[in-house]
Amino acid sequence: MNKTELIDKIAQKANLTKADSKKALDAALEAIKEALAAEDKVALIGFGTFSVSVRAAREGINPRKNEKIFIPEKKVAKFKAGADLADALK
Repeated sequence: MNKTELIDKIAQKANLTKADSKKALDAALEAIKEALAAEDKVALIGFGTFSVSVRAAREGINPRKNEKIFIPEKKVAKFKAGADLADALK
């Protein structure tokens, strides 16, 4: 499912216009992004938790030249499914 299909599904289930559904989805995604940028967790009970994790610096190999390279520390977004979502996937 892509973003357009998700907007259509939200509009149908919440009895909203597609324009209102797009605004609501964009606002929710922006709020999640802002919280993660501030290194806060976003917990949606029953659905899952978005959080920020730090991937440690490490050495890697450039496959083209077969030489060692340094890969710096990096912040990455993580998602852990909640119980209800995990149960729905069984």
